[in-house]
Amino acid sequence: QLQLKESGGGLVQPGGSLRLSCAASGSTLESYIMGWFRRAPGKEREFVARITDGGRIIYADSMRGRFTISRDNAPNMVFLQMNNLEPEDAAVYYCGAGYPPQYWGQGTQVTVSS
Repeated sequence: QLQLKESGGGLVQPGGSLRLSCAASGSTLESYIMGWFRRAPGKEREFVARITDGGRIIYADSMRGRFTISRDNAPNMVFLQMNNLEPEDAAVYYCGAGYPPQYWGQGTQVTVSS
């Protein structure tokens, strides 16, 4: 069974950058649509970005231009480069496999604060 594990979260100042990683085990990612989602305290989980197995990418409007999703099927990983972070971007970030996601990681915390 596919298992996902996110990493790369942490504390960053407003305007800073982070690169999140999602590593898969138990199966390969190459046939899955992969997505990043986030959940801020007191809010519902929201869509951030997704990438198809063919490389087509869709972003949520508020992330377009600041976030970049990518995948590398060779090491079985998906990435989210986040630039110009804002306090409103603070959340637990999750990667999901499938559309809609059938498999989820445990999440990685992103805190944006000065």
